Amino acid sequence: MVRQLVTGVLSAVALTLSQVAFAQGTAADAKAMLEKAVSAIKTDKAKALEEINAGTNGFLMGDIYPFCFNLSDGINVAVANPNAKAVLGKDVRTLKDPTGADFGAQLYAGAKEGQVNEVSYKFPKPGPDKTPVDKVSFVTAVNGLGCGVGYYK
Repeated sequence: MVRQLVTGVLSAVALTLSQVAFAQGTAADAKAMLEKAVSAIKTDKAKALEEINAGTNGFLMGDIYPFCFNLSDGINVAVANPNAKAVLGKDVRTLKDPTGADFGAQLYAGAKEGQVNEVSYKFPKPGPDKTPVDKVSFVTAVNGLGCGVGYYK
């Protein structure tokens, strides 16, 4: 009886945690995380990029996560999404979604100091399913980086 109760409780906890781990974020969540990333980069750029790449310190919450690229050469230097690690070291301006949209060039062009711009494209969510889905990213510039956080529709 106790074993069944413990098994039931552990199953419920695991299900709850798995839903939280891949929870659907909102536009407000993405904007809040972008503000957090900008603040962290202004405080300690190297540490912030390390935390973004590791997805730690709240930089990977469900399907909301930051990404950053150099404004000097477009090279991606940080991304918390485990499904997007292949873009690290690549020029953001060359990225296209499955429909052929040049979303990377749009992200780069949208990275303006003191502005937050929106870019829409298709990209896989964090987690086991790597199917590209509709996404909107908010992008800005801070300390020589273009950084963005998006939400999935």
